[in-house]
Amino acid sequence: MKVRVLVSLKPGILDPQGKAVEHGLAELGFEAAQVRIGKLIELEVSAGDAAQARAQVQAMCEKLLVNPVMEKAQVEVLG
Repeated sequence: MKVRVLVSLKPGILDPQGKAVEHGLAELGFEAAQVRIGKLIELEVSAGDAAQARAQVQAMCEKLLVNPVMEKAQVEVLG
């Protein structure tokens, strides 16, 4: 099953990369605020159903893919 994980910084965590992009956009004449940079991870897992795929990927997030102190993950099973 194909699974997508969206990893983003938790609220209150400083995002210097997002701030740099925000300033760059302003210099180019674009208006944008509260820019946050995250990461998107797509993977295929062997699972019998969507619940099992979600559980496997959630375990991957807890053990490797996400820093739980600073980041949060949203898991989406695509099928």
